[in-house]
Order: sequence, then C-alpha cells, then structure tokens
Amino acid sequence: MASTILAETSASISELKRNPMGTVAAGDGFPVAILNHNEPAFYCVPAPAFEALMNRLEDLELNRIADSRGSEPVIPVEIDAL
Repeated sequence: MASTILAETSASISELKRNPMGTVAAGDGFPVAILNHNEPAFYCVPAPAFEALMNRLEDLELNRIADSRGSEPVIPVEIDAL
C-alpha cells in the first residue's frame, strides 16, 4: 500500500534507536518521518518546529474566533475614556 510521507527526510525506527539526535539533526530543523517496514509510523518534530506549529494553530483559532464575532455590534469608545 502506498503512503504519503509528509517530510523531506525519513529514517527507519532502527536508525532512530541507533542515533536519536543524529536522526533529528538530519532533518535540519524540519520533521523527520520515521518509517516502520517502509510505512510512516510517526514524525519526529524538533521542538522549535513544534512550537511554531502550535503558535500557528493558536493564531488560526484566534482568527476563527475574531471572524465569528465580526457581525457583533461595535461599541464606539474614545481613547481618553479608557
């Protein structure tokens, strides 16, 4: 069965066991697909890439909330009143 690999770099589970940090480094800061019997089992995502992903997801959620409130009435406020 063919699988889509969503990473430019891949490694086997054996390679990951043999040299975990080397496997992570092989991705140059991007996720590494970890393969089990030539099928993607999971993705090894470096901490900075994971943090960027989580920040992007949070931004998308906040945008969704803001967009859903776009039809609510606007209350005019003067800056000096704050």
